[in-house]
Amino acid sequence: MYDVVIIGAGVVGCATARELSKYKLKTLVLEKESDVCSGTSKANSAIIHAGFDAKPGTLKGKLNAEANKMFDKLAEELEFNFKRNGSLVLCFDENDMDKLYDLKKRGEDNGVPNLKVLSGDEVREMEPYVTDDVVAALYAPTGGIVCPFNLTIALAENANVNGVEFRFNSKVKDIKKDKSNFKVFVNDEEIDTRMIVNAAGLYSDVINSFVSEDKFTINPRRGEYNLFDKYAGDIAKCTLFQLPTKLGKGVLVSPTVDGNIIVGPNAVDIYDKEDLSTTREGLDDIIEKALLSVKSLPGNLIITSFTGLRARTDRDDFIIGEPKDAKGFVNAASIESPGLTSSPAIAIMVKDIIIERLKPEENKNFNPKRNAIKRFNDMSIEEKREAIKNNHHYGTIVCRCEMVTEGEILEAINRPLGATDLDGIKRRTRAGSGRCQCGFCVTRIMEILNGEKKIPLSKITKFGRRSNILDGKPKEYL
Repeated sequence: MYDVVIIGAGVVGCATARELSKYKLKTLVLEKESDVCSGTSKANSAIIHAGFDAKPGTLKGKLNAEANKMFDKLAEELEFNFKRNGSLVLCFDENDMDKLYDLKKRGEDNGVPNLKVLSGDEVREMEPYVTDDVVAALYAPTGGIVCPFNLTIALAENANVNGVEFRFNSKVKDIKKDKSNFKVFVNDEEIDTRMIVNAAGLYSDVINSFVSEDKFTINPRRGEYNLFDKYAGDIAKCTLFQLPTKLGKGVLVSPTVDGNIIVGPNAVDIYDKEDLSTTREGLDDIIEKALLSVKSLPGNLIITSFTGLRARTDRDDFIIGEPKDAKGFVNAASIESPGLTSSPAIAIMVKDIIIERLKPEENKNFNPKRNAIKRFNDMSIEEKREAIKNNHHYGTIVCRCEMVTEGEILEAINRPLGATDLDGIKRRTRAGSGRCQCGFCVTRIMEILNGEKKIPLSKITKFGRRSNILDGKPKEYL
């Protein structure tokens, strides 16, 4: 019997797992994919929002502003990349200045500090690549950027070493109320638990429908992105948003914590919760819109394009708490933007509901610290020499684009909740994230996985399920 089963190992599920690991609870996280951060959490703008966009009085507005303040301490404890680079909301028409001041007032009502309206010239002094069409901007210095993979993996690893169990490739097929407890049906197994947290992202409506008549529907909203090589990294220092106009909400141009530039997303409502395809029209559209913000974007430096799906409902707010007819079942659903930012505060809100009901003792052995994989590429010459001296695997470069060593890949595989596929290694080390997008290093990474995990080469996948790299025996290709 578990005390709590969390369904979903995205950023909200993993943040909740870490909060619960501060108490003497038997907690299990179930994830239908092969790794953490494999759904909505993996493909987004990687923005830590200041909190001026959400309507005051909503959970989005409240939790965004609260969580934004938590990231400095979290990043220090868990060693994930986080930077307060600030954000600018660009205004292109003097007639829209009232909307800019309305946005400033909304942010102030949400508790966002130090908001300021800048003139167009002041903006261009900060951001030389911004177009001459910009007449003003709202500046939020507390806006930030983060790596969603690093954040989610850090939360999960810390929860795991503090006692939380994780099971992957574990799809929940049904849930039944059993007196005061629940039976969760996973693959061919029944799991008993006192409470459930529904952090299933795009499928949280399905999970909710197993136990409650208070239905809601998740409507996937597709957002396409272009990611630019680091050579384009000086195009923007702040995150550049566009003030919504009669032509739409616009797209963002933002640096990433790794030095790239990301552009997007658009917003297209779809029906298929697994449709991660990109479209030529969509990718061209976000570039066209982005050129309202910056003077140029080098199309020859786009190294990859991708799609993220937002878990949207018609309630236009987070759905957090117990349905009236399903006590002990806690929803953390409809977590669209600013869900990544809000995740630490969402986790505390969910944790408080569980602690109030179960009243567990504190885990006095809880360790808030987590050590990240040390990046060879970020080391000084002296540090690199010392790393190679201590571990000869650091002397072999596997991914030349990002200068990732064999030592880092081996650590990614052998850490708590270690990588078991190519995307898992990519998320933990950036091997395959550079301009060749794994074109040169894939075979060597497969060999390392084969050697460490004894996974046959024909069984190694990109992201689990049926994403095998080879469809036959390697000798058949010689």
